[in-house]
Amino acid sequence: MSAETLVVARPVFSSIDMSLVEPSLDEALARCHDTIKQVVSSANAGEVSWNTIKQPLSDAHNALQLIWGPVSHLNSVTSTDEIRAVYKACLPKLTDYWTQLGQNRNLYNATLSLSESKAFAELDDAQRRDIENDLRDFELGGVSLAADKQQRYAEIASELSRLATEFSDNVLDATNAWSLSIHDKARLDGLPDPAIEAARQRAVQADSDGWLFDLQFPTYYSVMTFATDRELRKVFYTAYCTRASDQWTGPDPADEKANVETRAGWDNAPLMRQILALRAERAALLGYSSYADLSMVRKMVSDPAQVMDFLSDLADRALPTARKEYAELSTFARESLDIDSLEAWDALFVSEKLRQQKFSLSEEVLKSYFPATRVIPGMFDIVGRLFDVRIDEVADADVYHQDVKLYRITDASGDVRGEFFMDNYARDNKRGGAWMDVCTSRQQTAYGLQLPIAYLTCNLTPPVGSDPALLTHSEVTTLFHEFGHGLHHMLTRIDAAGVSGINGVEWDAVELPSQFMENWCWERESLDLLAAHYQTGEPLPDELLEPLREARDFQAAMTLVRQLEFALFDMQLHLQSKPAGEGGAVDIEATLAHVRAELAVLPVPDFNRFANGFSHIFAGGYAAGYFSYKWAEVLSADAFDRFREEGLFDRTAGQAFLEEVLEMGGSRDAMTSYVAFRGREPSIDALLKQSGLDVERAA
Repeated sequence: MSAETLVVARPVFSSIDMSLVEPSLDEALARCHDTIKQVVSSANAGEVSWNTIKQPLSDAHNALQLIWGPVSHLNSVTSTDEIRAVYKACLPKLTDYWTQLGQNRNLYNATLSLSESKAFAELDDAQRRDIENDLRDFELGGVSLAADKQQRYAEIASELSRLATEFSDNVLDATNAWSLSIHDKARLDGLPDPAIEAARQRAVQADSDGWLFDLQFPTYYSVMTFATDRELRKVFYTAYCTRASDQWTGPDPADEKANVETRAGWDNAPLMRQILALRAERAALLGYSSYADLSMVRKMVSDPAQVMDFLSDLADRALPTARKEYAELSTFARESLDIDSLEAWDALFVSEKLRQQKFSLSEEVLKSYFPATRVIPGMFDIVGRLFDVRIDEVADADVYHQDVKLYRITDASGDVRGEFFMDNYARDNKRGGAWMDVCTSRQQTAYGLQLPIAYLTCNLTPPVGSDPALLTHSEVTTLFHEFGHGLHHMLTRIDAAGVSGINGVEWDAVELPSQFMENWCWERESLDLLAAHYQTGEPLPDELLEPLREARDFQAAMTLVRQLEFALFDMQLHLQSKPAGEGGAVDIEATLAHVRAELAVLPVPDFNRFANGFSHIFAGGYAAGYFSYKWAEVLSADAFDRFREEGLFDRTAGQAFLEEVLEMGGSRDAMTSYVAFRGREPSIDALLKQSGLDVERAA
C-alpha cells in the first residue's frame, strides 16, 4: 500500500444547503482572485517554479470545484426549482471568472515566464504539457485581444453559458411535461409486460385509472419498438421529435391554446440561432474563419477539411449498403406487416420484427438475460480481469438519491485508484442521455494526493415491482460506454490536474476508452460473466448469442449513415454560420434538410425538429465535434483487434492499454498514446470489418 497520504474529497450531499451555495462560491472565487495576485507577485519577484506559479492556482481551482461540482451535478440529476435557481444565479459568476482568467495578461506572462525558465526543463512531461496547454488556452481565451474585444469576448462567453443552460432546461421541461393516459388496454398490444406495469404504477401514483405513459427514453423506446398500434407510435414519435420546438404537441393535445403558449416559452429555435452566431463571432474575434476552425485547435485532426473528408469517405462506403438495408425494410413492411408506406414512426417497430424474423431474436427474451443485478457485477469482473483491479461498493455512502450507489476501485497492490457514483435509472427531473462527469480529479494538493472521483449517469430502464431492472443489450453497451469514460478518469497516474484523467485529452480521442469497452458486450467469454437469466440463472444460450452477434451488423450501414448525418450537420452549422452582423446563423432546418437529402435513407416528416433537442452540440461539449464519435470508433475497433489477436483477457494487452492510454490521461498527445499501445497508427479497415460493411463506394 502506498505510504502517500490519500485525500478523498467526496461530496456530502446530505449537508448541502442550497441557501449557502452562492455565498460559499463567492468566497471561493475571492480566494481564486487573491491567488492570481499572489502568483503574479511571485513571478514579478523572480520566484518562478511549479510551486509558485501552477500549484497555488491548482489548489484554488480544486477548492472551487469541490463547491460547485456537486451543485452542477444535482442540477442535472435532481433538477428542482430551488436547485435550478441557485445554478442560474451562480453560473454567470463562474463564467465571468473563467473568462477573466483567460484574459489575464499578467497571469499569462507569469505562466510564460515559467515555460521559459530553467525550472521548466526540470518538470516532468505531464507538468510541461499542462503549462503548454495553459498558454494555448490563454490565446484561445482572448489574452492577446484589445481591451474592447476582450470585453466583447466576455459578453459572448456569458451569453453562451446562459443560452446553453436555457436550451437544456427547455428540453427537460418539455420531456417532463408530456404524458399520455390510456384507458383502452387494446392500445397496449405488443408492449412488454414491464413497460405496461410501469405505466400502471405511474397511473396509481397519479391517482388515475388506466395506464400513464411518460416521455422518458426507456418508455419512448419501448413504445416505438414494440407497440402494434401505429397511431400510438406516431403520437410518441411526434411528441419526442418536436420537444422544445414550435411543432411540439404539448402536454395536452386537446388544449391548443395552452400548447401554443407553452411552445412559445420552450421553443429552442431562437436560442440555437443565437448560439451559432455568437460562436461564430467568438471565433472571428480570435482570428478564425469559423467556429469549426476554432474547434479543431483542441482536437487530433488538423482542420475541418480533414473532418469533412473523413465523414464523406465513410458516407461513400456506407451509403450503397444503407440503401439496400432500407429497401429490404420497406419490402418487409409492405409484404409482412401491410405497411405500404414506411414512416419514421414505423422504423423501429418494423426493424424489430424483421430482426426477429432474420435472427429469431426477441429483444424482450434477450432482456431476461441482462438483469442489472448481474450485468453490473459482471462488468466490474471484466474490468478487473483486464486491468487487475477490484471494484467494491462503499457501504452507507452519502448519496443524493436512493438509486445511487458509490463504488471504489483498488488495484492489485492495494492502492485505491478512484471512486464513482453510479446513477443508472431514468426518473423525472433527471436530464436524458448518459454521461460521465468529473467529481474530483487526481492531483497533488497541500494535504496529499487527491483521489479521482467520477459521476456515472445513465437513463436505463428502471426495475418494476420486485423484479430487477432488465436491460436491453443496447442499454448494456451504454453502461460499458460510460464506464469506459469513468476508467479513463479514475485510473490515471498523472498528478498534474490539467492533464489528469480525461482533462487535457483531445476531444476526438476522449471517446476511445468508452467505445473500446463496448466490445466486451459481444463476446461469449465476457458475456458469460455478465449475462444470466434473472429467474433461473441460466447463462445466455447459444441460440440467443449467435443471432445476437449476427444481428450486430443488422442495419449497421443505416445506423452509420444516421450518425454521419448528425456529424455532417454539426460541421456544416459551424462552418457556415457567421456573426450576427455578417449574416448570422445559417438556416438550421435548411442545412439539416440538405444533409438529409445527401445521406438519409429513411424519410423524415416535415414537422420533425430533431435539432431543437440536439443537446450534444447546443448544450454539451460536442459543437463542431460530433464527428469524434466516429473517429473514436476507428480507434476503438482497431485497438480491440489486438485483443482479438492476443486474447480477450490477455493481461499483457490489458496492461498496455491501462499504462499507455488510461493512465496517461492528457499528459501527451492522444496519437502518441495510441501508437504506444498499438505499435502503429490506426486503420479504418477494422471499423469497416467490425460493422460488416462493404468497402464499395456510392456512385
